[in-house]
Amino acid sequence: MAQPRGYTVPTIDLDGEAHRQVVVDREPGQYLGHPTTVLLEDDRTMLCVYPKGHGRGAVVLKRSEDAGLTWSERLPTPENWETSLEVPTIYRVVDPQGVRRLIMFSGLYPIRMAVSEDHGETWTPLEPIGDYGGVVAMADCMRLRDGRYMATFHDDGRFLHDEGERRRFIVYRVLSEDGGLTWGEPEPLVSHPEAHLCEPGLVRSPDGDTIAMLMRENSRQLNSFVAFSEDEGDTWSEPVELPGALTGDRHQGKYAPDGRLLISFRDMTHETPTAGDWVAWVGTWEDIAQMREGQYRVRLKDNTKGADCAYPAIEVLPDGTFVCTTYGHWIEGEEPFILSVRLTLDELDGKAAAPEREE
Repeated sequence: MAQPRGYTVPTIDLDGEAHRQVVVDREPGQYLGHPTTVLLEDDRTMLCVYPKGHGRGAVVLKRSEDAGLTWSERLPTPENWETSLEVPTIYRVVDPQGVRRLIMFSGLYPIRMAVSEDHGETWTPLEPIGDYGGVVAMADCMRLRDGRYMATFHDDGRFLHDEGERRRFIVYRVLSEDGGLTWGEPEPLVSHPEAHLCEPGLVRSPDGDTIAMLMRENSRQLNSFVAFSEDEGDTWSEPVELPGALTGDRHQGKYAPDGRLLISFRDMTHETPTAGDWVAWVGTWEDIAQMREGQYRVRLKDNTKGADCAYPAIEVLPDGTFVCTTYGHWIEGEEPFILSVRLTLDELDGKAAAPEREE
């Protein structure tokens, strides 16, 4: 079934609402990009990692003790974090004995990982997790029902075995049985004869039975795609196009306390007034499962240079506040920097219900 290239749901614009915005890091003349965050169990400590450069470069680490309202200076990191070749991604994992760790991945060949066993105070150097590579590794990481972890990434033939030849886009997973310390060999999950599927983001259904994998479409000819698994990622449905309202890059989603989803991404919808901007989609799991447009979209921030923004991180606090963090060209003519936007769905609902004012 062909999906519309645009959308009919309304867009709420938060671009000018400076009171929602927190600068995580900014350095004149230095490109800062592609962050991910992790919120620890106290619901206040948040860590953020990102590269000094476009998708590669020395990894920067910062910490917030107040759920993202203020941020530390750049923290000390192992020397070889300066050799990161790709987007760093950070996750909380728990092993079968209940030991909590933080892990950070860095991709291309080989995929490497660093570990912290003291809540991010100290870290190991980056070390290979196996003799394989991949792009945006790991784009997502999810704990399975049996306690194992599933991490997902993609490759287009260049880095999986360091062969350097671009071929078909394939989405892979690797599994860990020991709380993220070691990982198995890559298993191919989905591909498509025409679409270039990549950057998989995972969302579990409210009843826990199904996992959805939302994917960027890198040929730019089709909408974004989704595939579903009902057996904890072992097998997947054939990937199909999502509605235009969910078409973008690097989907990351969290549930609000009322059960709705907020999914943050770079807007790559074919027909949209917010092309290349940092946006979010609000809807339900059923909207995704039934290919509906959802409730509304949100422009979190206007990006002033092409589509170079929004590899988004997203956390949700106990009071329902979403802390959405990403990079972008937020000031025309200047290098991108790391910014957070804070919101609740109640606030967005109020804006959606308010009549538009005539200028």
